[in-house]
Amino acid sequence: MTHATATPAPETGSAGPGELEALLGDPLDPANPLGHAAVLAADERGEILAAGEDALDAYGLNAEFVPRPLGGRFERADRLAETVRAVFRRDVTLGLGYGITNFVAAAPVWASGNPEQQAWLARLLLRNRRAAAAYTELPHGNDFTRNELTALPSARGFTVDGRKELVNNVGRADAVVLFARTDDGPGSRSHSHLLVDMTALPADRRTYLPRFPTVGVRGCLLGGVEFTDCPVPGDSLLGERGGAMETVLKAFQVTRAVLPGVVIGALDTQLRTATDFARHRVLYGGTVADLPNARATLVGAFVDLLICDALATVGARALHLRPAETSVLTAAVKFLVPKILREASYALSVLVGARSYLRDGPYAIFEKTMRDLPLVTFAHANAAVCQATIIPQLPRLAARSWLRADPPPDALFDTRAELPPLDFGGLAINARGADGLSAMLAVAAGDADPRVAEPGARLVAELDRLRRACLDLPARDRTALAGRAAFDLCERYIVLLGAAACVGVRRHATGFLAGPDWITGALARLEARLGRRARLPEGTEARLAAELFGRADDHLTFDLYARRLAG
Repeated sequence: MTHATATPAPETGSAGPGELEALLGDPLDPANPLGHAAVLAADERGEILAAGEDALDAYGLNAEFVPRPLGGRFERADRLAETVRAVFRRDVTLGLGYGITNFVAAAPVWASGNPEQQAWLARLLLRNRRAAAAYTELPHGNDFTRNELTALPSARGFTVDGRKELVNNVGRADAVVLFARTDDGPGSRSHSHLLVDMTALPADRRTYLPRFPTVGVRGCLLGGVEFTDCPVPGDSLLGERGGAMETVLKAFQVTRAVLPGVVIGALDTQLRTATDFARHRVLYGGTVADLPNARATLVGAFVDLLICDALATVGARALHLRPAETSVLTAAVKFLVPKILREASYALSVLVGARSYLRDGPYAIFEKTMRDLPLVTFAHANAAVCQATIIPQLPRLAARSWLRADPPPDALFDTRAELPPLDFGGLAINARGADGLSAMLAVAAGDADPRVAEPGARLVAELDRLRRACLDLPARDRTALAGRAAFDLCERYIVLLGAAACVGVRRHATGFLAGPDWITGALARLEARLGRRARLPEGTEARLAAELFGRADDHLTFDLYARRLAG
């Protein structure tokens, strides 16, 4: 394969969320070229923040996406999510438009590429170049098996014809992972991946399509490309011919865990902005934050953020520790975390009121992030696709694991515990009925604190009801084409996994997270999604509000890590 050239990135030494946050600087400093004022100005122009891209080049963000054996820093999926979260806290457009797109494109290469292909892409990324993942064709959306772009065998390798649309960074990517039809027949073996060096293609055989304008992430360069009788070398084939869907089902487990984990940073920014508004806006002789409904909204969003981080973190760590189970768990992460984030964003917008629509002033970053969040949470794999991954597995999960499985290892929840390397090839496309995480509900039911044990017992009873319902599912509801009832059961199961993740994180945490307040709030909010609404125990909401306001005053993140922010 040919090699693109660029300014080399820095050495891939010590780095992480703290170093990246320090590089981004104080978001409220109007003179900071990476602050909110600069982010908003770039958004108004419909551009990605150029100074932000330069800063991430200097940091070597692409090294976070390259496995350490290939010269990068990628070792742990949970650490990757927390690190890139710092960029999403600052600017969702920058996080998506510069960084995480490269990881989505790279994952299939790490999963099924040969050593030469992996080394080539690693060198390209470590030199601050870009890669794109070309899956989408507008007529077919997420139904990849119906994609029409073809790559037919030729004397030169393959001849590519067709177009891809809504591909982030395709117009400036040196490498594109192309999902192409290589067989006319139906079924899962009809498509293959090609790793294409775009710099080596004849210019008259590929045409970049006009940019697609969007309401959110305005600066992202969502474009398309059309190939006409375009020759592509035979060594571009990733993995086996016809093996693209199997690669997708493995590689997307990693991205489904990591992407929701990074997008949590967007809600952090919205919650921080809304908290500042509520504590300074005077109404009825006090602040908005003094009003019970407003305080409950802020606390609810705080607890929602912790729920999302707990589930995303457990999903990411499971890739290392429980790879046989992550086809289900990571789909659950990708379904529930974006849903909670969007709903929390909306609740905060109601609190902020008319100021949530302002595009200038101290709360303008709220409006921008509110526009960005739906686009980035919907991207890559939508809710229906994630549920369709889980539904065919429900009866087997019910028969083999629910109320039977042993709890997973402590390291799944303890973020201080080391993890074995992530083996992309070891990921399974079907969990075969394995689900250890749900066993944490019984652990909650046995907790010494009745504030945890009582909801835990109710959740175990819900799992039993779910088990019986899934065992009785008719054959037509055991497929991706199931009816509404199966989708409802799937969503209830996903909520139970969220609760189980929170229970596990709390049992292996320290300080505030080891206490009863956040887990009580988390289980209450998750039970509400199952139809049971109850008041929190006396004083719980007040203590959660104190933690929220204390973190805001001390410039700490609102997630599981409570790390110090710049400024």
